[in-house]
Amino acid sequence: MSRRNPLPLDPIAEAHRQWVGHGWGDVADGMAVVTSLVRAQQIVMARVDAALKSSGLTFSRYELLRLLSFTKSGALPMAKASARLQVHPTSVTNTVDRLAASGLVTRVPHPTDRRTTLIEITGEGRRVVDDATAALNAQVFAEPGIAPESTKHLLALLAEFRWEAGDFASADSLWEPTDATT
Repeated sequence: MSRRNPLPLDPIAEAHRQWVGHGWGDVADGMAVVTSLVRAQQIVMARVDAALKSSGLTFSRYELLRLLSFTKSGALPMAKASARLQVHPTSVTNTVDRLAASGLVTRVPHPTDRRTTLIEITGEGRRVVDDATAALNAQVFAEPGIAPESTKHLLALLAEFRWEAGDFASADSLWEPTDATT
């Protein structure tokens, strides 16, 4: 991962120092954590956007296509896709609109529930998501930007954070490295 025009010092460490110096030491660590997470997300998303550029996908469109490609039938109800992606149904509708306009998904009636619409990936959608996955694997996921031994620790910390925030119900499902991550 290249570093272009790095700053001469860590601005978050400097902000932390300032917060402590101004008497806010009891919240300075929390400020540094939140600011670091936001900056890390910006860095990761810039890498993801660069990897996805040739596919014409955004990360949200990629995630929906990948989710659909993992299903047995290549289709899911919109509400289930929303729940699995942990986004508001309106966001899924917008994403589906854009993917459908590009011919990567179609909306189809549910075979047994007339109130439900399924999102179904097309053959072109499968091709695009497979190409995008290859780019993400090579440019982002294979080298996320931290050492492999730190990756497992970070995953455990983030899982704990998400569990504490109510992201999932069972502490039994906190991050456990699998053979694929060792």
